[in-house]
Amino acid sequence: MRLLHTSDWHLGHRLYGRKRYEEFADFLQWLLKLLVREQIHGLVIAGDVFDTTTPSHRAQQLYYEFLHQAVSQSPCRHLIIVGGNHDSPSLLEAPKSLLQHRGIQVIGAAPKHSEEEVLVLRDAAQRPELIVCAVPYLRDQDLRIAVSGEDPADKTQQLLAGLGEHYVAVARAAERVRADLGGSLPILATGHLFARGGQTVEGDGVRELYIGSLARFPAGDFPPNLDYIALGHLHRAQSLGDAPPIRYSGAPLPLSFGEARRAQSLYLVEFTPAERVPQIRQIPVPRFQRLEQLRGDWAQLEAQLRALREEGVSAWLEILYEGKALGNLRARLAEVVQDSELEILRITDARHRESVLRPTFSQETLADLHPEEVFERCLAQHEIPEEQRSALRLSYREVLHMLANADPREE
Repeated sequence: MRLLHTSDWHLGHRLYGRKRYEEFADFLQWLLKLLVREQIHGLVIAGDVFDTTTPSHRAQQLYYEFLHQAVSQSPCRHLIIVGGNHDSPSLLEAPKSLLQHRGIQVIGAAPKHSEEEVLVLRDAAQRPELIVCAVPYLRDQDLRIAVSGEDPADKTQQLLAGLGEHYVAVARAAERVRADLGGSLPILATGHLFARGGQTVEGDGVRELYIGSLARFPAGDFPPNLDYIALGHLHRAQSLGDAPPIRYSGAPLPLSFGEARRAQSLYLVEFTPAERVPQIRQIPVPRFQRLEQLRGDWAQLEAQLRALREEGVSAWLEILYEGKALGNLRARLAEVVQDSELEILRITDARHRESVLRPTFSQETLADLHPEEVFERCLAQHEIPEEQRSALRLSYREVLHMLANADPREE
């Protein structure tokens, strides 16, 4: 059985105000061709299908058109989709019963019973070929009971213990299913979490899933009976171990200029009848829109921009100006890229990074800033002493966390 492990599509994502629907459409068409070329039997999307809990109609149209094409125009007979922290569980699961008839399994939020997360995939002759522990993003209320006034360290330990217990329960349920089916089927598990040792890229928008930064799940705590662990949440493709194989597929499109020079990818995972240890191959994803992050003083930036002009390339640019005060910087940059295929999406002046909410380029708006970046600028602008900032950051993150993690069963 041949599967593709993907995650973090973030359909509807904007880059400093620029819509990216053409990029997403190109990626999905490339993915559809890959399903056919590689004769893929199953596709796993490990969370964050959409960029927000209220995706646009266009983002949803791209998603559902792809699902239809995947099951009707490719060998793919199984699509496993789990919710991420950016997704609305109720929106993902709304067409669940309809999609099941097409071989598409959706689990947007943790169900009441762990057995409901265990799926048996069957081939065209209805013979079982794979067991999947389809674990979505697990929210606080899925993992622990909140107690008023509890210590942050106690919260962290409860969260980690809850994550471990959840995976143990699902893995045990899958093992019982495996035994009932003869004891030889491989087990694949999904997850949308921040595993300890995982690497991020500056500015890529990856959020801490729980309050503080310590609730990162140890990769060694995954149950040993799992044969492949398909993770989402971190946008950089990476391996966290091979016994069992633990992989982040990463985001297929770069979600920040910090990822501009790093290739995106996904994983092809193949299980053979005689061997539960899968063969794994990393497949690069083409770049559908060129991004360039340029930094330096005026002379350095001008040289880089003129070199790009001579190449005749089409690219979106982020400018990080590190030179002396230059009053007409914006106009100078605009003049260099005039009548070219180069488009500047953001200019950051190092001298003004600490200025609260100061636009670094005429197109930057409050919506382009991460909430924690706004808070950091406020701390700097109001000259809050460093010894007070740690407690304020923790309180602010608690507020953000509560807003982002409302109980999906109350939507």
